[in-house]
Amino acid sequence: QVQFVESGGGLVQPGGSLRLSCVASRSIFNLFTMGWYRQPPGKQRELVATITSGGSPNYADPVKGRFTISRDNAKNTVYLQMNTLKPEDTAVYYCNTHTAYTSGSSTWGQGTQVTVSS
Repeated sequence: QVQFVESGGGLVQPGGSLRLSCVASRSIFNLFTMGWYRQPPGKQRELVATITSGGSPNYADPVKGRFTISRDNAKNTVYLQMNTLKPEDTAVYYCNTHTAYTSGSSTWGQGTQVTVSS
């Protein structure tokens, strides 16, 4: 089983930026589409962005134009650059394979907290 460790979250003011990182425990994850997902307080987990093993990205509508997903397969790492943050971006952010999300997997890591507030 591949394990993921998310980092980079924190408290920022509206309009600020953060870069999240996700490091995998083994290189096999590089074969799969990866994604960032978030769970706002009191809500279900939702898709933020995905990126294929070849580097093709897709974004959920609320983050288009503000967030950028990327990956460095040599480092077993996926990134999420978040700009122009809004209070509604406040959530715990997780990374995982996209298959885990679409299949309803219950296997998720600790995530990293992003709080956007004045």
